[in-house]
Amino acid sequence: MPRNPAPRAYQIVLESVEDDLRTGKLSLGDQLPGERALAEQHGISRASVRDAIRILDVMGIIRTSTGSGPNSGAVIISDPSAGISQALRLHVAAKGINVREIVEARMLLETWAAQMNPRDPIYAQQVIDRTAVLIMRMDDPQLSRDAFHRIDAEFHVLLASMAGNAVVESMMESLRHSISDYVAESIPSDEAWQPVVKVLRRQHKAIHHAFATNQRERAAQLLEEHINWFYAQTR
Repeated sequence: MPRNPAPRAYQIVLESVEDDLRTGKLSLGDQLPGERALAEQHGISRASVRDAIRILDVMGIIRTSTGSGPNSGAVIISDPSAGISQALRLHVAAKGINVREIVEARMLLETWAAQMNPRDPIYAQQVIDRTAVLIMRMDDPQLSRDAFHRIDAEFHVLLASMAGNAVVESMMESLRHSISDYVAESIPSDEAWQPVVKVLRRQHKAIHHAFATNQRERAAQLLEEHINWFYAQTR
């Protein structure tokens, strides 16, 4: 019978960190032991420990920094969108996933989130207020395309966050980041951008109004139309 291959050395560290997080031995804000201590603990080389640290960093599980003190070294965080976004970007670049599929996934998440009643009404009102400010910022005629796209992304992620589902929020951020370069390069010139941005501003205001007046089904419909329309302009 075929035998399962032995785990790579760095996987031992990944599994150990996962176990410690699950059992509560490690928590957000805690420091991981140093390279030497981890190497001795697991009987592996420091190079393998460094591989594990790099992977945890890319996955958004730790933040690394030099120096001394409680915030130095490898500190446990939780930024799930970081690892997902990086993986999706690479797969889009490799053509394993295409932009249309990212757009469809985003549409499913955003329209679902739009139809959910907010779990926290106070937070939901804060989102309505914050996105109103974002709309005013997007109305600035001097705003660059890059700045507009960043604010646009924040607008959509904030609205999705009203549903109170951390997985959906993380996936939304990841999907947006995974095609950010594609979006930025999709409109060839500032001249071509001007008629597009006028429509986007109008659509954003209509979407925001639907959320602000608690028209959940209408908000979902407007989001779907908005996402489909912009994708059609970039093809």
